Amino acid sequence: MRHGNTRAGAALCLAALLAASGMPACAGSRRALPEWPGAPARARNVILFIGDGMGISTLTAARIFEGQRRGESGEENALSFEEFPYTALVKTYNTDAQVPDSAGTMTAIVTGVKTRAGMLSVGPEAARGDPVAARAHLLRTLFEEAELRGLATGFVTTTRLTHATPAACYAHSPDRDWEHDASLPEAARRAGYPDIARQLIEFPFGDGPELALGGGRERFWPRGESDPEQPETSGERDDGRNLAREWVERRPGGAFVWNRAQLLALEPARTTRVLGLFERSHMHFEHERAADAGGEPSLAEMTRFALDLLEPRAEGYLLMIEGGRIDHAHHQANAYRALAETVALSDAVRVAAERSDPAETLIVVTADHSHTLTLGGHPARGNPILGWAVALDERGGREVERDGSGQPFTSLAYANGPMAAGAGRRARDGVDPEAPDYRQEYLVPLAQETHAGEDVAVFARGPGAEAVRGLHEQSWVHGVIAAALGWSSD
Repeated sequence: MRHGNTRAGAALCLAALLAASGMPACAGSRRALPEWPGAPARARNVILFIGDGMGISTLTAARIFEGQRRGESGEENALSFEEFPYTALVKTYNTDAQVPDSAGTMTAIVTGVKTRAGMLSVGPEAARGDPVAARAHLLRTLFEEAELRGLATGFVTTTRLTHATPAACYAHSPDRDWEHDASLPEAARRAGYPDIARQLIEFPFGDGPELALGGGRERFWPRGESDPEQPETSGERDDGRNLAREWVERRPGGAFVWNRAQLLALEPARTTRVLGLFERSHMHFEHERAADAGGEPSLAEMTRFALDLLEPRAEGYLLMIEGGRIDHAHHQANAYRALAETVALSDAVRVAAERSDPAETLIVVTADHSHTLTLGGHPARGNPILGWAVALDERGGREVERDGSGQPFTSLAYANGPMAAGAGRRARDGVDPEAPDYRQEYLVPLAQETHAGEDVAVFARGPGAEAVRGLHEQSWVHGVIAAALGWSSD
């Protein structure tokens, strides 16, 4: 069975981290890089944007949503990255799953190797949850390679920094749920396996990441020590370590911030390392962000700060930016928030495109997987994307489409979704489908809406972007980035 660049063995050891945890060394191997005619210009920097759960149907609905917010019909609109000159499709399956998860898909992107669902930068030879097998099959990530080659690195997300997508960039875990020491099973404790939050702080490659912005304070904060934003609460770590404090202590010129005002007050010229943890768990949805008591930066603001910090670095940088809550809104069958989060990602990409030189910075925008969102019925041009499906009749008038029982329906729906929304059609009288809290209807009732398994798009601009065309395995994205940076296939 072929898995797309799956290989035996592992790529690199977590040198210092493994020495501290007693985990053994592992061997390297070779992977092929993409080929294209001519000699492409080399990228000094790479910015990798991930829209978690941002499938093709989400892109279509989000561009209409954004356009209609401006008073347009919406269909003619384009998200910022949809105007990039190069586009491709990638296949997202995991080695053991037709419909994938974020851990396995992001591992493919950052290591060039497909793996099992639920595993972070660990090869498919290991079983999920097996700490002994995992340490024999570690996979080198783009960010580890970048640090070894002297580049600056950074991670930005709206989820917990220990969540699957960002974690795959810097951590190696046979289970994505081992986010902090309290979540480690007894087998992992006996094996001395480090939790994901600890792996970020103890990152042993080069001089470590310059930037990590997102949510998840509770994974870095110890029990019994008050949270800075919600002092009536404390962290969830059982080992007594405050990893945010350790970030500052380990890194000269380092800073820790937990709100928007603190982040924007930092002077990038005087700060070398920044850890931002803006919520105890995930950051708020964009729709609620302004109401946060402590104050959260937007994804665009975090992107701007990241570039201000990293752009002056003469050696170049590799930066990952995730719009992570697109996925979470879809799981709740809440298209409004999913589309708003997609537009927020587009805003962040626009900032990056405007503030980086296209002659030296490769920008890649893609998704880890899709969701079951559909756009159907017979809605007329300009129909509100979140509204009831209203079709043109034979005389050119408009009428609300109705199902066999006479109930109206929205053009956006999910193939499956939360049982809390109710099984079957409900009375629609008085319901506002454009309200932010409205949950779209679904066909199959489940505890939550699921991922989908179709291909996702890749958009690119800058040196090496000309390779982005055709249909590929998701692991191919890794090779595009490595080749653009001029790295060999060793």
